[in-house]
Amino acid sequence: MIIDLNETTVSTVARKLVSVREEGGAVALGRVLTLIIKSDYRPVEEAIEAANDASREHPMRVIVLVTHPEDASRLDAQIRVGGDAGASEVVILRAHGDAGSNPESLVTGLLLPDAPVVVWWPDSPPAAPALDPLGRIAHRRITDSSTSPEAADRLQRLDETYRPGDTDLAWTRLTRWREQLAAVVDQPPYEDVTAVEVRGASTSPSTALLAAWLGLALEVPVAWQYERPSTWDHGIHSVRLARPSGDILLERHSPTHATLTQPGQPDHDLLLPRRSLRECLAEELRRLDPDRLYGRVITDGWDALRAPAETHGTAAVPTIPSDDAESAE
Repeated sequence: MIIDLNETTVSTVARKLVSVREEGGAVALGRVLTLIIKSDYRPVEEAIEAANDASREHPMRVIVLVTHPEDASRLDAQIRVGGDAGASEVVILRAHGDAGSNPESLVTGLLLPDAPVVVWWPDSPPAAPALDPLGRIAHRRITDSSTSPEAADRLQRLDETYRPGDTDLAWTRLTRWREQLAAVVDQPPYEDVTAVEVRGASTSPSTALLAAWLGLALEVPVAWQYERPSTWDHGIHSVRLARPSGDILLERHSPTHATLTQPGQPDHDLLLPRRSLRECLAEELRRLDPDRLYGRVITDGWDALRAPAETHGTAAVPTIPSDDAESAE
């Protein structure tokens, strides 16, 4: 069921929510958290669909706040329940003009009592999520640095502004890669890894985060570089682990499959699909305490990854190769 409330107030929306629950017999007692989705200008239907899917694992109230600062002041709302909201209640607030100047006041009256609050910026995250008006009331703050492919310093900004409770979906997308690599290292001949090489698309911050994690976990030199767009244009491409008996190579050759090459063994084809937005969001909502490993990777791991480049006076981020340069050669 979808209910539209135009030129309304937050108190009216709250009363309507209570009325809908009483009329439909739905209760909020089973909701385990409040998820706030914040976006500027554009609708976020993909994010709402991901939240609806994730709500089947984490029943919650979803508050979507979309601001239009340049319009005349007014607040429009939409309530979605039942089949249009998965196992959640979805409240969409479209704040125009000055009505969106105080986002905290818009959502406070709609939060579930005594339930954790998670804020997710699917696009255009604030410079410092923990200092944002919505970030200050949240237990967890989720950003997605992959939505800013043109920002070369996106990970550096995450490093400088990190506070416990921050996380980024570029990190969450690494779970399957981390599982595969950890399993490989734990197999015979149990040799130490002496060096690591990570390759990926220039639009993928996960490439650098994986390199930072490997450097932190293995305490070895890590080289990472971007592929030409014509060679690889999305996500992580390959990881090479150097050991005395020979290199281990985990290389993705399609969006769903990768090949594992090890010395003295036949090649293994592995299922390594890219993770969906729903999977990433559901994983982040499984824990509401700070992700301490991510905190170490984005601070200590990222600083260590940049240190060799700074020592030699080179760029901290690899040069982004272009197909134009390749054709000129």
